Amino acid sequence: MEISGIEHKLQSIGLELPTSSPSRANFLPYKQSGSLLFLAGQICEWNGVPQFFGPVKDDYDLTEAKKAAEMCALNLLFNIRQAAGSLDNVVSVLRLGAFVAAPSGFPDGPKIADGASELFINLFGESGRHARTAVCVSSLPANALVEVDAIVEIKAG
Repeated sequence: MEISGIEHKLQSIGLELPTSSPSRANFLPYKQSGSLLFLAGQICEWNGVPQFFGPVKDDYDLTEAKKAAEMCALNLLFNIRQAAGSLDNVVSVLRLGAFVAAPSGFPDGPKIADGASELFINLFGESGRHARTAVCVSSLPANALVEVDAIVEIKAG
């Protein structure tokens, strides 16, 4: 598979896509309707192996927690490339939904979700700016710290 301009940009900031992003249950990783691509939630795992675990603790490291959200975004990018053929076929990132495993009353879920948002904005510029919901939940699959889903617009093909 030819490396896209977006993947070159990803490499230039020291990141890469995983080689797989397996589903953990009976659902599709994405579903396309017209030019809209609806992406299932991706947890902070690398090639199917969870890397960051929840819930968030009182002494958490924001930089590390944002890396967990960024890893979710990398898994989403893997699936976008699978669906669209190339990350260069992304027209716009429309919406992200972020879920952070945290105790009741935890105030920083949106700050953690910024790890995913910032990656999309860094890669796609203004087209990467998106609407977003970020909520805290009591638990996530595989005891993950973060899960992120997305809706993106892709070029018709």
